[in-house]
Formats: sequence, C-alpha cells, structure tokens
Amino acid sequence: MNRRNFIEKSAAAAAMIGFPTIVPASVFGKNAPSNRVTVGLIGTGRQGFGQNLQGADLETISARVPGLLEIPEAQILAVCDVDSWRMAQAKQVVETHYSKSKPGGAYKGCSEHQDFREIIARKDIDAVMISTPDYWHVPMAMMAARAKKHVSCEKPLSMSVHQGRDLVEAIKKYGIVNRTDSEFRSVRPQNHAVELVRNGRIGQLQKVEITFPSDPDPVPSQADMPVPKELNYDLWLGPMPYVPYTDMRVHTPFDLKKRPNWMRVDTYAQGMISNWGAHYFDMAQWANNSEYSGPVEVEGSGEFPKSLWNSMINFQVSYRYANGVEMTCQQTPTSKPGIRYTGSEGWIYVEGFPGAITAGNPAILNSKPTSSELDLSKTLWDKADFIEAVRNNRKTLEPLEVGHRTISISQIGLIACQTGQKLKWNPEKELFDGNNAANALLAAPLARKEWVL
Repeated sequence: MNRRNFIEKSAAAAAMIGFPTIVPASVFGKNAPSNRVTVGLIGTGRQGFGQNLQGADLETISARVPGLLEIPEAQILAVCDVDSWRMAQAKQVVETHYSKSKPGGAYKGCSEHQDFREIIARKDIDAVMISTPDYWHVPMAMMAARAKKHVSCEKPLSMSVHQGRDLVEAIKKYGIVNRTDSEFRSVRPQNHAVELVRNGRIGQLQKVEITFPSDPDPVPSQADMPVPKELNYDLWLGPMPYVPYTDMRVHTPFDLKKRPNWMRVDTYAQGMISNWGAHYFDMAQWANNSEYSGPVEVEGSGEFPKSLWNSMINFQVSYRYANGVEMTCQQTPTSKPGIRYTGSEGWIYVEGFPGAITAGNPAILNSKPTSSELDLSKTLWDKADFIEAVRNNRKTLEPLEVGHRTISISQIGLIACQTGQKLKWNPEKELFDGNNAANALLAAPLARKEWVL
C-alpha cells in the first residue's frame, strides 16, 4: 500500500467508526498534525479561554495544569463563541502558539465559528471541548454525540436529573469517548485524600462535611441595555426564553477574568450547590465508592433571592447513603471551600483549591499504598486524560455517567430546599419515592421548542 492510499484508507476507516483520524507516528513523526486528535473548542469565555485552552499554574502545590494547547497529541482546529471579541482572543492565542513550531513562524489554521453546529458538522474534527454556560451543556453534547464527536464537557453537566440521564444514554448509544471536565480528580491534595479514605487510613468512612465558598450579594433587577454588537444574544439564549439584554445577566463585555454573571441566575445555572458541588460531591462520591450511585435520603433549606441574581444561597443540606455514610454541605455569607472526611479511626481535611491537606494523624499523609490498594499519585491532568482516552479508545477518569451522578446530588439537594421536605431518593430509578411533586422537579424542559432534542 503506498503512502497516499494508506492515509486515505486510515481516514475513511476512522470516519466510519467515529474514532480520531490518527496516522501512526511512523508515517509523520510522533507529534505531526496527522497524528493528533483534532479539537473544536466551543465556548471561549473565562473557563474556556483560560484553563481549558491555556492551562493554569497552581503555585501553592507547584503544579501546572496543562491546557489543550500544551498537549502535543491535540490540535485545535476551530474556536466557537457567540461573543466575537472573545472568539478572536482565543483564535489569536491558538495561532500564536502553533506559529512557534512553524519554520516560517506563521500559522493561520484556526477557524472561527459563531454557531457551534458548524464545528459539530466538520468532518475533520474528532472531538469537542464544551465550555459554555451550564444550560447549553446537554444540547451541545447531545448533538456532538450524534455526530460521533468525542466529548469533554464542562461541569456542572446538566440542569436536571432527567436531562443528564438523557445525555448519558445518548453517549452510550453512539459509543463516543466522553469526559466530565473537572480538574479536582487530577489535583493531588484532592485525590490524595480520596486515596487515603478508600485505602482505609481513617477506618470506615462515616461522614463527609462540605463547605462551599460564599456568594456576593444578589444583584436586583436591571434596566434593559442595548445588545453589544459583538454578541449574538439570540444564540446565547438558545433554548431559554427571550428576556431583554443586560450584561448582569450574561457576562462583562471585553473581560475574560471575571466570573460570568449568568452563574447566579437560576435560568442558566443552579448556584454554588451546583458550581462547587460538581467538584466536592464528586470527591465525596469517589471516596465513598458510590460514584455510580448516590444517597438515599436528602433534606435541606436555603434562601432564594427575589432579584435578577436568584440562585439559592446560604443553604444547609444533608444526605444519607445506604451504607450509613452521612454527608452535609453548607454555604454562609462568609464561608470558604473545604471538605472533611471523618472515619471510625480519624479524619482528613482538604481546605480550598488546589487544596491544603491535613489529618488528625499527620503520619497517614506519608503512608504509601500497597500494590493492591488504590494509587492516584500518577493521575493524568483532565485534558491529557481526555486526549489519551480518545487516542487509545479507553474510558476517561470521569465519564459523563459519573458527572451526571455527581450533579444529581446537587439537583436533588436543591429540590429538597425548594420543597422544604425530607425526601427519599432511589438512586437506581433516579426518582423520589412516593413524592410526585418532587419528581415533577426532576425535569428542566427547554423553553424554545426548536432546541428540544
């Protein structure tokens, strides 16, 4: 078989089975473009442009979280955003980075797309990184799955339990590699605590106590504003109802560092119980070896501001698992993030992010896992894990099923606070036992029918 026929047949076969168009390193070299997983970045805001594209330094633990640009086995071919200014910043960063490895010092191979469906339709893109507002995650990931694109999707994964389950079933149907994009599993202080708990260093796990960071004061209703010329506001709204534009509902124009305002509006996100819950509930589930299940009981209370920023704040929620483990979470006006694991023989606490780990018995922090125990010390960073999983057709460290189970805990906790009732949860059926009113809140119907999948 000559070189041209080999390349054509490899590409055709990859297109048929939905795996990346990768040519062996013996043809072009280890990091040649044809040997890379091609990626479309959907969403170039604070998270997409920052950590997902460029990576970040975690100075307190002397670690570097590599972004997609720093992974030699990945090639970003396209960026997408409804904000043209943000998209242009991402394109410039991509092309500047790749230009460094070009003999002539110039690279112009990154395209811009305002409509994410154009990226999904491209035959030359193997995988997508979805870094959009939360309410867009499931529609975009569903479309990508149907197009046989491998999917890494930002957390929180969904806006409802039913929505998350629909996405997981679609992922199974189309057989794509998938990952919930959360860096906590790769950060050593966080996964070290899980490792120690799972390996019995504090005895039998009994309780997990989580504290979420505080929120700023809610913003009241705002006057209507003209839509910025760089923003396709209709496409930003997408499946959600039309409301007049204000930047306090969307994001601060020409700024890639501020936390976006939509994160505090319950139409588009579910507040801190979901935002940080996607991290801490994941760690708790992992430590409890229940990442494919969930608790059996939940109750809680919280405040629901009557303002533009109306996501739940200042809450207290408690959960119980079938194995007897209790989990609590709370947010106050002055709270800071942390997670404490208490067992029959001690405790471990991880404060903040990336995290400072302490233990009732400091000696256990230096204990090494035996050959038969869980060892997470060499865990790949999130983006590298996704790309390697695509290349090797393997399961990622945090599949969408795990991300769905994690965010379901946030969602049933929110429902418990909304109803003010102690609720019995069936993690197998993903339903509340004997409570039709609570079950009615498990779905988040899309308001604009053209986006219903």
